[in-house]
Amino acid sequence: MVEENRRVLRRAQIVMLVVLAILVLGGARTLWSRSSNAKVLESGTAENARQYVKLVSPASGGKGSVVSLPGSLQGYVQAPIGARATGYLKRWTHDIGSRVEKGELLAEIDSPELDQQLSQAMAARQQAAASLSLAQSTVERWEALRKKDVVAQQELDEKRSGDAQARANLAAADANVERLRELQGFKRVVAPFAGVITRRNVDVGDLIDNATGRALFVLTQTDPLRVYVNVPQAYAHLVKAGQQVTVTQAELSGRSFQGRVERTAGAIDTATRTLQVEVALPNREGVLLPGAYVQVQLPLAAGKDMTLTSNALMFRSEGIRVASVDAAGKVKLLPVRVGRNFGDRVEVLDGLKGDERLVVNPPDSLVDGDIVTVVADKTPS
Repeated sequence: MVEENRRVLRRAQIVMLVVLAILVLGGARTLWSRSSNAKVLESGTAENARQYVKLVSPASGGKGSVVSLPGSLQGYVQAPIGARATGYLKRWTHDIGSRVEKGELLAEIDSPELDQQLSQAMAARQQAAASLSLAQSTVERWEALRKKDVVAQQELDEKRSGDAQARANLAAADANVERLRELQGFKRVVAPFAGVITRRNVDVGDLIDNATGRALFVLTQTDPLRVYVNVPQAYAHLVKAGQQVTVTQAELSGRSFQGRVERTAGAIDTATRTLQVEVALPNREGVLLPGAYVQVQLPLAAGKDMTLTSNALMFRSEGIRVASVDAAGKVKLLPVRVGRNFGDRVEVLDGLKGDERLVVNPPDSLVDGDIVTVVADKTPS
C-alpha cells in the first residue's frame, strides 16, 4: 500500500516536471519570437523611413529649339497696275491666272482727247519754230544794221531778247509734245515685272480716269514668295538673317518647303512685343499660292546657359528650387532662375555651377538636411 502511494507520487512529480519543462520552453519561444519580431519591425521601420532617390546633373550649354509660328504667303513683288492715260478701255489681253513676262501687253486704252492734245501741241510747236526762225533772221539783219550804225544798240538788244524768248518758247513746246507722247505711250498698259495676274478690275468700255487711282490689274510675282512672321520677344535675340526655316501647309499634308530668313525688323514692336521676320521661300513649281495660311518652323540657335531636366524642379511658395545631394547623402535646397522651356528640359539662367547632383522627381516632403540614399539607374539589357 505504501509502495503504491510512492509510485503514484513519483508519477505525479514526473508529470509536473514535464509540464514545467513545456511551460519553460513555451515561454522561451514566446520571448524569442517577440524579440525577433521587434528586430524585424525596427528594421522595417528604418527601411521605410529611408528615402531612395535618383540623381541627374545639369547639362552645360543650351539646347536649340524649334518655334512654330503662323504666317501668310505673299508675292515677293505685288503691285496694282494702274493707267496714266485717261480714256476708255479698248481691250485687255490677259485675265486672272495668266502668267505674263516683263513688258508684255495687258490692255490698251482709247484716248481721243489725248490725241487731240498731242496734235494741238505739235501745231503750237510749229508756231514756236516759225517764230524762232523769224526772230533769228531779224537779229541777223539788225546786227548788220548796227555795224553800219543805222539802228541803236537798244533796239538790237530788244531783237536779241525776242530771239531768246522764241528759243525758250520752242523748248517749252518741244517739252509739251514729248510729255504728251509719253502719255500716249501709257495707253498701252504693260507688265512691269514677270508674274501672275491675280485680279482684273476692268472690262472693255470702262472709263479709265487716272485721277481716281483705280487699279486695272493686280500683278503678283509668285517665285519666290515672302512670309512675314512675328517672333515673340523671348526668342527675338536668337533669330539671325540667313537661318534656314521649314514651311508647311495643312492642306499639303506630308510636304514641307525650305526657306531662309531674309531680314528682321531690328526692333521690337511695342504694341505686340514681337519681332517681325521676313522669310524668302522659293516656289519654282508654283505649288504654294499667295495668301495661303502656313506654319513656319523657325529653328532657334542654342543658348549658352545650362539646361536641366524639367522633373528636377520643385515649385515652392518661396520660388523654384532644386534638391542637391552631397557625397554623404545630405540634401540641400538651392534656388534657381529658369529661362526658356524646351519641353523635357528647361534653361537655367542662375543658381547652379554645373557640378551639382540633383534629385529627380523630388517628393514634396523633402527639406534641407534630409538624408537620402542614391539609387543608380538600371542598365537596360
